[in-house]
Amino acid sequence: MISEREAARREFLEQAGLADARRTPLAGDASTRAYERLTPRSGPSLIFMDQPPAVETHPCPPQADESERRALGYNAMTRLAAGRVEAFVACAAHLRRLGLSAPIVIVSDAAAGLAVLEDLGDRLYASLIADGADETPLYDSAVDVLVRLHSVPPPMVLHGDGAVWPLLTYDALALNTAGDLFVEWLPRYDPRLVFSDQAIADWRGVIAPIAARGAAEAKVFCHRDFHAENLIWLPGRPGAARTGLLDFQDAVRAHPAWDLSMLLHDARRDVSREREAAVLARYFAARPRLDREAFMADFHALGALNIVRILGLFARLVARDDKPRYRAFLPRLWRYLDRCLQDPAPPGLRDWLDANVPVEVRA
Repeated sequence: MISEREAARREFLEQAGLADARRTPLAGDASTRAYERLTPRSGPSLIFMDQPPAVETHPCPPQADESERRALGYNAMTRLAAGRVEAFVACAAHLRRLGLSAPIVIVSDAAAGLAVLEDLGDRLYASLIADGADETPLYDSAVDVLVRLHSVPPPMVLHGDGAVWPLLTYDALALNTAGDLFVEWLPRYDPRLVFSDQAIADWRGVIAPIAARGAAEAKVFCHRDFHAENLIWLPGRPGAARTGLLDFQDAVRAHPAWDLSMLLHDARRDVSREREAAVLARYFAARPRLDREAFMADFHALGALNIVRILGLFARLVARDDKPRYRAFLPRLWRYLDRCLQDPAPPGLRDWLDANVPVEVRA
């Protein structure tokens, strides 16, 4: 007996003319999505994306106020797309209109949570660099993608290939909720940590100004998960299109420092200080009107907020979801956080950590 979900997959593929394609499961990530590579009897391989709609809480309605978002749950509070296929399809169309390499959507069924996509291949940045490839052209191209994204005002609504999706702002509620993952889940991951009510109140006082600054300068299209395991090297394409883009369905309007933090504070691989300096130099050279001093202050502050968000998220994946592989990423994240706490450091954050998180925990 096959499951009801598998029956839906087979029916979708049959209607798409792909019932006879060989299906090969691909490695998963921290999400509720699953991917397979389809190998038809003729023609190029394709990617089959499966995102069951019922396993996620609701995304954020565009006009929802704070109380409504809190009632709807975490996805609405943080403005995650809840895995919706229509979000992926609309974002992909927008990125391709900018000349960037998002997968072409061959066919999709948003209500069923299924789609067949162009296969951009297996040349993930993370794998290539681990195998000894020169990372300079890869990171240069990734910077060029961000420059392209940050050089044009993003639309309020994304559309294409029959899908429509709002591009919401990564606002103060979303950013503060993300920061709260740290104080909620680190103690459940590591019993050496106990945060008093006062410590939690102080934490929120420290991150609130960072979140406010991020919300105030939320003016560009933000991929939101822009790191080496979501970027594919396509050297045969021109310019910024050499970087293939994946996993962008949670895109928001955000501060331009956010995606730079995702790229340079990569939880899954070490990004050297030298590479960070080179990336930032290329970015500033392409955007000469930026106030570098102010931008770097925001980069350190929002970078720190992003890192503590990921620390909390990975602690949750280990403690709640029994995914122990994420434990190995935490020491690297603590090192990145130390980098962000150097001048110009976010006010109060280093002092809070020194008072509440022993040095031996940060390793």
